[in-house]
Amino acid sequence: MSEQDQITTDPTKPAQRMRAGSMTLSLTPWLVSGFVLLILPLVFTNNSAITIMNQMAITIVFALAYNMLLGQGGMLSFGHAVYAGVGGFGCMHIMNASDFFSTLPLPLLPVFGGLFGMALAMIVGSFSTRSAGTVFAMISLGVGELIAACSIIIVAFFGGEEGISGDRTYGLPFFGVEFLKQIEVYYLIAGWLMISAALMYLFSRTPIGRMANAVRDNPERAEFLGYSARWVRFYSFIFSGFFAGVAGALFAINYEILTEENLNTASSGVILLVTFLGGVGFFFGPIIGAIAFTLLQTVLSLQTELWAFYAGVLFVATVMFFPGGLAGLIMMHVPAFKFGKARLLLMPYLKTLLPAVIGILGLSALVEMTFHVRHAATGENEMTLFWTTFDSHSFLPWIIALVVTAVAFWVTRRNTPEMVEAWHKANTFPGGGA
Repeated sequence: MSEQDQITTDPTKPAQRMRAGSMTLSLTPWLVSGFVLLILPLVFTNNSAITIMNQMAITIVFALAYNMLLGQGGMLSFGHAVYAGVGGFGCMHIMNASDFFSTLPLPLLPVFGGLFGMALAMIVGSFSTRSAGTVFAMISLGVGELIAACSIIIVAFFGGEEGISGDRTYGLPFFGVEFLKQIEVYYLIAGWLMISAALMYLFSRTPIGRMANAVRDNPERAEFLGYSARWVRFYSFIFSGFFAGVAGALFAINYEILTEENLNTASSGVILLVTFLGGVGFFFGPIIGAIAFTLLQTVLSLQTELWAFYAGVLFVATVMFFPGGLAGLIMMHVPAFKFGKARLLLMPYLKTLLPAVIGILGLSALVEMTFHVRHAATGENEMTLFWTTFDSHSFLPWIIALVVTAVAFWVTRRNTPEMVEAWHKANTFPGGGA
């Protein structure tokens, strides 16, 4: 071995150690995520919790696929649910084709869902990706409404108002697993979640993925450099359609039924809300948004009928005060940790945010009591809130809720300057530099 080869390949050299350390650092989140997905069913063992985790994983795949358009390509779509829906309906027809499905292992079904979604995306993208902005958004809305209307008209494919159902257990057993149990379906969905997320992350690191960011920010300059903005948008669109179809196939496997609700405008609006809530500027933003929204939709909906109202308020507050979403809110704290000053934020956060949370709970109590008074049946004056049963028509609960809310927000406002000052100190470079 020559001296030059020793210089470039010796793992004891600093450059080799830095490269190995960087690779280990980049793989760590994936290994941790895989381990968490592996042990979650061992922690939450009941079927209802596993069903929630399945829905969460499906929403994550769909949100990441949508973020390929919005976050990376700058294409705002109001009808992206149609690609997931068509992928799901296509897989449902495969399930019902017993002769073919009996020879197909169930874990391969999402590939067909992705191909259905990609085929539709190629057709729509051939004319919709010629431009971005308002034109693309309106075309996506029109296509979404058109296909949603066709779901009632084309009964042979969409099944009409009743939709189409199937049975996943008719597929070829996969190493003896027939997917009769919910936990078996969970591991199938979790596996596809890891595969899809990894592939979408790798796509964002390809030249097309990086040029999608350039086309999003300055399409004229990308054209000047020799790249076709239209083709970059087209490739991003069809790959996004593929993974949306994968999400639709996973939905079909999990619930074994699809209806018009899977591809209407409301479903497209939900995934837009999820992506914005998590943060479109970060790859892991849609993951956080999908987890938060699924918990709101499933867990909170069991506690109150007004869960959609709270989800809407959270979305509006995020857009107004945290445009970067929940992921952006988390990343705002990275400089404080790098400077080693994160501890300066602990007490100001407790003194400010804890009263704010109490105030928000008090305000929600007032909303819940108002709803109960207005909509409860005659004679049903008692309601249970925060594990406490009381008469919503008496004055005492209202007075307590009003006082707690007012005092909590007053304390929050009083301590806010201290939190702001601590924030500036924690994000100031040691030595006084910015």
